[in-house]
Amino acid sequence: MVANESQGSPGTRSTREAQSQWVDCIQASEMCSQDSRCSPRYRVMRQCLVGKEKDAMLDNNRDCKAALEVLHNSSLYDCRCKRAMKNELQCLQNYWTIHMGLNEDMEDSSPYEPVAPNRQPDVFGLASISSAEKDCNPCLNATKACNLNSLCKRHRSSYITTCSRSDTNRGESCNRKRCHKTLRAFMDRVPPELSQRLIFCPCQSEGCAERRRQTIVPDCSYTDKEKPNCLELRRVCRADALCRSRLADYIANCWMAPNTVGTCPNQDNHQACLNSLARLIGTEMTPNYVDNSFTNWTISPWCNCIGSGNQEEECMNFLRYFTDNTCLTRPCWKNVVIKKGMKRNSSSKTQIICTSNTKHTGKRNRGVSFKYPCAFFTPSLLWHSELCHQPYQDTIAFNMFHCVDNAFRPFQ
Repeated sequence: MVANESQGSPGTRSTREAQSQWVDCIQASEMCSQDSRCSPRYRVMRQCLVGKEKDAMLDNNRDCKAALEVLHNSSLYDCRCKRAMKNELQCLQNYWTIHMGLNEDMEDSSPYEPVAPNRQPDVFGLASISSAEKDCNPCLNATKACNLNSLCKRHRSSYITTCSRSDTNRGESCNRKRCHKTLRAFMDRVPPELSQRLIFCPCQSEGCAERRRQTIVPDCSYTDKEKPNCLELRRVCRADALCRSRLADYIANCWMAPNTVGTCPNQDNHQACLNSLARLIGTEMTPNYVDNSFTNWTISPWCNCIGSGNQEEECMNFLRYFTDNTCLTRPCWKNVVIKKGMKRNSSSKTQIICTSNTKHTGKRNRGVSFKYPCAFFTPSLLWHSELCHQPYQDTIAFNMFHCVDNAFRPFQ
């Protein structure tokens, strides 16, 4: 499908123009197959990427080089894939047929459709996982919320059952491949306000943090008998089109080079980063909390840099994509005040205002101190329960919210 172009301000025009230029790689492949010049070159290129000698073929084979030159000017070069689309794997394989041949650094770009810059307050960042009050167990509440939703409950039960079942045929504690498949289904098909609420729930006790760490059944999906070197794990991931794609998407949406302005790519679009991190779960690069710390928490793949030799710096730089990432560890919001307003359709209307310790919005003194029940924040929804929650810090005022189905939702 061709990406749709929508109207917007001049400041967003360049991004939307870029988005309008890509087609999905399945359609691009069909377009190529109907082109007498493109189709034979595409078949040649696919043969060039088969087998262990593909690097030598790409470097030295004239037919491979000629095919790549033609394909570079075709619609296949600019094609992208939609996240969680039907036939996603086929789309990604078409993308890498071209881009692996170009020997591009997979950490520079994502095969998925471009993410738009952040245009609204990002009210849920990963740093909030350390922000709940001690008497609050948001992870337990997240489980309850999931069980009240039939889709979430079904997919959660599926991956827990699969990842907890021993594989007697292989004499192993579980079937890791099947476990990863059901985890991917959970992350792809369940709405993020339910799935990510389980993965990123805030904690202020080791018990809560341990429950959070156990969410993905790490004995099957995460840990192994030995920790591989991170560069070896990266090699294994890159050999699989889905893992390679989701890793590239994570780096594109989460990594900011040192000494750059902001904490996240796409104008501090933290939600895009969280989505990309969550979609790595169920791949060979599955990330998880390394322990049950609720203060100095660390998220990492199951790997280390022991035995890296002269590649130790490269290995550590790769590991830092997860362990030292400003997009994942931005400051929590500290002060939240509310101002009650008029009622509309018998629903209480509340303005929630976030202010920082150093910069006043001019509205801070009009509100009242706010400690709201154990809350999960997304850009469009505030969940709450009976328990307490430590608010966050920012300098942005929210829009008007009202109560709907025991949750604060913005007026449309």
